[in-house]
Amino acid sequence: MLALHPAHRKATWWLAAIVGSTLALLLTAPAISHAEESNPNNYECLGSVVPGTPEVGSEEEQVKYIFYCNGPITGYQLQSQIPLTGVQSPPLVTATATPLGAPTGAPLTDAFSCSGEIPGYAVNCVGATKTGYETITGQFAIGSKLCAEPRVDPLLTVTYAYLEKGVVTQALSGPFDLGRPKGCRVDALSGSTRLSPKPVVKKAAKSKKGHKRPSKSKNNKKKQSKK
Repeated sequence: MLALHPAHRKATWWLAAIVGSTLALLLTAPAISHAEESNPNNYECLGSVVPGTPEVGSEEEQVKYIFYCNGPITGYQLQSQIPLTGVQSPPLVTATATPLGAPTGAPLTDAFSCSGEIPGYAVNCVGATKTGYETITGQFAIGSKLCAEPRVDPLLTVTYAYLEKGVVTQALSGPFDLGRPKGCRVDALSGSTRLSPKPVVKKAAKSKKGHKRPSKSKNNKKKQSKK
């Protein structure tokens, strides 16, 4: 876990809470075979952030996040570099037609519960997905405009707790960069992310038409002719 902000020092408590919450589920659920699953310590997750849906009674800017992984998870954390001012719970879990396909829109019984210190820099969610490639859609609020710099660029870390020979085993994958919000105008920071920063591209200043700066050689010739 990256300690990007003081709030992230609570990551250990987050992991402990996930293990405790998941243990009850594991004891009542049938054992899951890991032979055909991806390594839960080496999952691949893809996602993005887009403008969120306005919340009733709130004037804060809403940010929607969407992601899926190639294996089941029992919790996740979103780590922001700008303060979060609200957390929506619970997120929506839907099935996907194909690994790279769009959500079918049919909500699943899998569910997550999210919380976080407000204002703070992290959203912690516990729950469960039964298989990989289930799409998780959630929302949080920020205190600034979505497209104003610095734009929010959350990192995602996922966890999977399972029973291994009667012992609860905890796996972590990430962080994954969800990137800057989609739909904003291009600026000097476009194309740069927290995990893959790029040099800021500055546009060259345009000279005014009809006003060219004379070269030194021409100025010297004029001075010599006057003499």
